[in-house]
Amino acid sequence: MRTIARLAELKSMIGEELALSDWVAVTQERINLFAEATGDHQWIHVDPERAAQGPFGATIAHGFLTLSMLPLFLHNALEFADVKMSVNYGLNRVRFTSPVPAGSELRGRIRLLSVEDIAPSGMQVVLEVTVERKGTDKPVCVAESIGRRYV
Repeated sequence: MRTIARLAELKSMIGEELALSDWVAVTQERINLFAEATGDHQWIHVDPERAAQGPFGATIAHGFLTLSMLPLFLHNALEFADVKMSVNYGLNRVRFTSPVPAGSELRGRIRLLSVEDIAPSGMQVVLEVTVERKGTDKPVCVAESIGRRYV
């Protein structure tokens, strides 16, 4: 966990890797719960027998499940000591570059792309989060996450 004492410090860190999150397991149970929450019950995600015969040889996580884990990666990798509130503002570019088989472990590599002051006492922060799968070199997702943080 990296702690940044003052949000204003980010201005000198543009382009830097800020943090690397802990590994998080993507179990079949997590995939099934995501399917329940979203209504996306495609067999490639929730039917292990059928998926075993499919193109990946096993069930895989939904791309949007992987994307929805960004706040978890950020939460266990970065702390802003003087921030009172953070809100998601949106996303720029998102790519799902490789499948995530059930049982995988993922982590987020976080790099600061830009910061911009916003009134009255906040900053818009754009982070590139590269989601890595343990045991592989190719990332499974790369996303630009836009957040607003207020001191």
